[in-house]
Order: sequence, then C-alpha cells, then structure tokens
Amino acid sequence: MRLLITNIDQLQQVDLSYLETGVITTNKPISGPKLSTIPSLSNAWLLVENAFIHSYGSMNALPETTADKCIDASGKMVLPAWCDSHTHLVFAGPRDGEFVDRIKGLSYEEIAARGGGILNSAKRLNAMDEQALYEQSLERLHNVMAQGTGAIEIKSGYGLCLEGELKMLRVIRRLKESASIPIKATFLAAHAYPLAYKDNKEGYISSIINEMLPVVAGEGLADYMDVFCEQGFFDVQTTERLLEAGWKYGLKPKIHANQLHYSGGVQVGVKCNALSVDHLECVGDAEIGALLGSNTMPVLLPGAAFFLGIHYQPARKIIDAGLPVCLASDYNPGSCPSGNIPLLLSIACTQLKMTPEEAINAVTVNGAIAMELEQIVGSIAPGKLANLIITKKTPSLAYIPYNYGNNPVERMVINGK
Repeated sequence: MRLLITNIDQLQQVDLSYLETGVITTNKPISGPKLSTIPSLSNAWLLVENAFIHSYGSMNALPETTADKCIDASGKMVLPAWCDSHTHLVFAGPRDGEFVDRIKGLSYEEIAARGGGILNSAKRLNAMDEQALYEQSLERLHNVMAQGTGAIEIKSGYGLCLEGELKMLRVIRRLKESASIPIKATFLAAHAYPLAYKDNKEGYISSIINEMLPVVAGEGLADYMDVFCEQGFFDVQTTERLLEAGWKYGLKPKIHANQLHYSGGVQVGVKCNALSVDHLECVGDAEIGALLGSNTMPVLLPGAAFFLGIHYQPARKIIDAGLPVCLASDYNPGSCPSGNIPLLLSIACTQLKMTPEEAINAVTVNGAIAMELEQIVGSIAPGKLANLIITKKTPSLAYIPYNYGNNPVERMVINGK
C-alpha cells in the first residue's frame, strides 16, 4: 500500500537534515529556546509505504512514482500525530456530581476525604464487567484519535486491589492489541489508599509490593510504574520505596508530582531516575535545580489545572531555565474529563503563555520521548510510523490553538491508512 500526499501547504515537524545529508536526526528532548522553532517544508509531498513514512520533499522536485491512493492537501498542513504521555483513559464512568460539588466550593482534597475522587472511581470500576469497561475505553480511544492523537499512555489506578488493577491493565492490553496506535501501560496502584486500608497504610503498600507487582510484571502487563506523590496520598519516603520496588521488576518510574503542594515529588522522581514527573503546578527554583542535568522529562497537565480551577504550571520559568517541556492531557473522570489535545494546546498558549511552536513541540517530539517512542513517532522522518494529521485548510500553525474548541483534523492517517 502506497499513499502519496501532494501540495501540502506546510509539512510540519519534519526532519529537514535528511533531505540534505540522507541521515535521520536522532530525536532528543527539545529544550529552552529551541522549543520555539518547528522545522517545516512548504509546498511539499510525502510518500507513505505500507505503515511507514518513505520519503518527502518539495513539489518542484516530486519524482515520478506510483501510489495506490493520492490525497491533495492544498491549503492544508500535515503534522505528526499528537503523543499523549499521561492519561487515565480506562475508567468506569463520569464524576459529574463532584464537578457540581467543586462549583459549590468543595476542594479536590475535601471531596477525596469524604470518599469521592479516586475512591469513587475505584468503587465503580470494581463493580463493572471487564468487557463493558473495554468497550467504553475503546470508544474513548477512538474519540481522541479523531482529534489527532496517534500514540498514548494509559494508567491503571482505579482498581486499588489486585483484581481491579489487573482488570484495568488487561483492558489496556486489549486496547494495545485492537487499536492501531502505540500504547504504553502504567501500573498506578499507588493512586490512593483504599477504604479497606484506611487505618493500615503499610498493609496496602506491602500489598502493592508483594502481591500486585509480581503478578503485573509476571504477566507483562505494564511498561511503567507510577505513584501519586502528594500530601494526603503517598509521601516522599513511601514513593521512593515503591519506585525502587518497581525498578526491581523492570518498571521505570513515571510519577505524579507537585500538583497540589511542593511535595518533594520532583526531587524523588529525579533521584529514582524517573522517565517523567507529571503535573508540576508547584515548581520553584529547587525543583528546576533538581531537573537540570537529569534525564527526567517535566510533563505539564494544564487541562487538570483548568478544570479544577487551580493555578497553572510555570511553563515560562521551566522553559527559560533551559529545560524541556512536555504537554499531556491527563484524561480522567475527575480532574480532566477530556483527551482533546487541540484544546490543550489552546490552554497552554493562553494560560501558560507558551507559543504555538513550543506547545506543539511539547506534544509531538517531547511527548514521544516521555513514552520512549521517539524512534517511531513524534516527528516526520523516513522509517517512522505514518501516524499523521491532515488538517482542514489552515492559514498558520498558530491557527490550531487560536481556533480553540474546534477540531483542526480533517482526516487521520494511521499506520499509512
């Protein structure tokens, strides 16, 4: 199967050095001032062979070629599909009642303290049949794909017991098998303390380490391990202990850090060589100092800050310090019931004061790196998966976040189809 896309107004996030040298650029995190630039090619063509990008160039140098299908992209852009590195897409149902509670003045912590929040989702998930959970989750996955997502990470964490966590992770495995995009699975039993362990926190920690981890790892159900390092949830010492246990089973850390407080989550994430530290509403000089020189990616989730009405992440401070930045949706039923990446880009630009280029770099190249998928997605280069966005007629890159609330995608190309 050969697909040829012609007359592309702007081919974005493209490896231009390949056209000059024939050598594919090694993807590294885009940091600091470099975030403000996206390499593009005007009036371009792109050839896809089977599931992969074959070649590309300027229309005035289009070689003679044959294709099974041709698409004229006049006035449109082609971009690599979004890489969403932090979601909780598998859940049993919405928490719209808590949405009203927050409107009436209850805080996230107050709702959690009275059995709402994550515990609410856990109760519903453990009562739901696995097939129904899979069908709901597959529908959500298709919805975010239609908005441009072409690679995604999905966490467990609403089971809070061996059976529930395994149910979630097996659903994620089924999504991996049935969906046509790369999916990474993260084990997040340390999301909250279940009611049964309210007065025996050590017992739950022991259950994660000694009961759940061996089964999860033994069945190959997870790529990563996550912990919600936050006041009222899992403290720094417990987080480090859990992440070290995960490492023993080959599960790299990706942790929730500094969402509600200066929790020490960033520092323990760096200490444990976490792939990423995610949320980061509370970031100061100490957190930035810990991240500088590390291999840990700062992942910002402004959709949750928007929905909860809390202060946003200091993206400018992080970028201006020379660090990379990744954006992800945090799609979940409680604090961000949306996996809409185009809307996330608008929030990042208007509230975090990121430029459109910075925001799109953060959810393509850096998003792929935050899932260790940079060799196959996140940019346009020969040999990478042909997971591509073809936009509607779009006057500029800035128009994508400017036109907020509207889907810029005219069609998706997934695995070359």
